[in-house]
Amino acid sequence: MTKTAEKVLLKGNHAIAKAAINAGCQCYFGYPITPQNEIGEYLSVEMPNRGRVFLQAESEIAAINMLLGAAATGTRAMTSSSSLAIALMQEGISYIAADNIPAVVVSVMRAGPALGYIFPSQGDYFQTVKGGGNGDYKVLTLAPSNVQEMIDYTYKAFHLAHKYRTIVFLLADGLLGQMMEPAVLYDYPYEDIDNSSWALDGAKDRPGRWIGSIHRSEEVLERKVLELFAKYDVIKQNEVEYETMLTDDAEILITAFGSVARIAKAAIKKAREAGIKAGLFRPISLWPFPTEELNKMARGKKIVLDIEMNMGQMVEDVKIAVNGEAKVEFFGRPAGFYFTPDEIFEEIKKVMEGLK
Repeated sequence: MTKTAEKVLLKGNHAIAKAAINAGCQCYFGYPITPQNEIGEYLSVEMPNRGRVFLQAESEIAAINMLLGAAATGTRAMTSSSSLAIALMQEGISYIAADNIPAVVVSVMRAGPALGYIFPSQGDYFQTVKGGGNGDYKVLTLAPSNVQEMIDYTYKAFHLAHKYRTIVFLLADGLLGQMMEPAVLYDYPYEDIDNSSWALDGAKDRPGRWIGSIHRSEEVLERKVLELFAKYDVIKQNEVEYETMLTDDAEILITAFGSVARIAKAAIKKAREAGIKAGLFRPISLWPFPTEELNKMARGKKIVLDIEMNMGQMVEDVKIAVNGEAKVEFFGRPAGFYFTPDEIFEEIKKVMEGLK
């Protein structure tokens, strides 16, 4: 469906909440934590007004298990939280993944470790992409970089969750959650997906169903895990997403995700004006990571410079993807300090001068 609506000024967190309503979210369970509180605050009014469920749980642990229960009925359901609170949800996230349940989790990262503070950060890449719960599972993860994409990828998160019966994370940060910019709030563009073959929606006139993750036979458990990873293989084939900028003739390739990628674009323009051939490779799907695409993009480049608002997390996946095709350097800042275009531009100059 085309984006026919007019642009309006939206805060990032409000954009997610509005998009979730448009996507048909019927149930929201959450517990307050900054810097994502506006999501729950907005939905606390709008969901009941539409005859939908808003429930402030007694804890994050309760919220994720409520999400599991509602989503197991085939209902479009969501929670949102941040960092240390997402950490409390990890057991439930592992259950949702193992049970093949479609659910959306919004994580608006704040600075850590531990309590940290509400400053923007990208320190939860490992927590999300590598999986903080137990066992073998993956979390399909989408990383927006502006308010418009908060809408776009909230829609896509609901679509992919039900398409693959999987948990999908929308991974943003406090900068994106709190910033305001013009965006188009358009109608949900995806077709509804039939959940009738598996949903726990009552056994009237049909045999009962069971969804669970305990399997007392090694053979059965192994088969279930292999089936899970067969699904992940399909996701990797079909749902890798990334963005490039000025990469064709680039000598230095910048890798960045989320809000840092949008800042890096301004730095790359400054580098080009200074005669430095810089380009950007931005992973949008953090899992599945665009490994093959980055490997091809790195060929012939003098260096890959990975930039993150942390002390080095996605850079591990970047190094695996590049696989020796180019040298990889890292530039990061923790504790909530976000980059300026000038800082990134100076780092680009420094790295290029070091190659001489």
